[in-house]
Amino acid sequence: MAPASPSPTARAGGVPELSFSVEDASALEHAAAPTLRFGLRIETDASARVRSILLHTQVQIAARRRRYEAGEEERLFELFGEPQRFASTLRTLPWTRQTQVVPPFTGDAAVDVLVPCTYDFEVAASRYLHALDEGTVPLELLFSGTLFYAGEGGLLQTAQIAWDREAEYALPVSVWRDTMDRYFPDTAWLRLRTETFERLHAYRSRRALTSWEDAIEALLREGSG
Repeated sequence: MAPASPSPTARAGGVPELSFSVEDASALEHAAAPTLRFGLRIETDASARVRSILLHTQVQIAARRRRYEAGEEERLFELFGEPQRFASTLRTLPWTRQTQVVPPFTGDAAVDVLVPCTYDFEVAASRYLHALDEGTVPLELLFSGTLFYAGEGGLLQTAQIAWDREAEYALPVSVWRDTMDRYFPDTAWLRLRTETFERLHAYRSRRALTSWEDAIEALLREGSG
């Protein structure tokens, strides 16, 4: 598990200081669409009474923080260019931003951050994840939002989460791949403009091809012939 936010203390005026860490990640069971579940641990002073948190979580891929094999470099060309330029072209990729309400707790709490996954290759994060063979995906989770807590005499108080609250996590590539394979076994998806789709549909109809895959295979054979 990667380093978490600074240790929880109490800010001046009794505002609870929050610390975040990611404990694990897995596919969300019985979800309607492929979704990753990140097990998040939130900690604060043992005496602090948190009434709730309106929590914003921004998940991004720290692409600079891993090495890439030759096959991965080839598949990442569209995103980062030639491997010789990776030192200057690798950049952090935004993945998703989630908002949720954390229920009351004292001391610490375990909550799930749910991240929908897509095979839409127009999304840079999807192209990046699909390009990886194995190892881990270096993630950065940035936290913001509003903290509701019990002040002196039990009165409800509010405060903004400190701007520097964050956590790192090394997501196994196998977890993302297994999640996608549950919903799209041995398949991938492409998004086409309507005009292009209509032309492909006409091509398939003219040749009485039984599937879209057959139509694309026929086009590839014609192009290579």
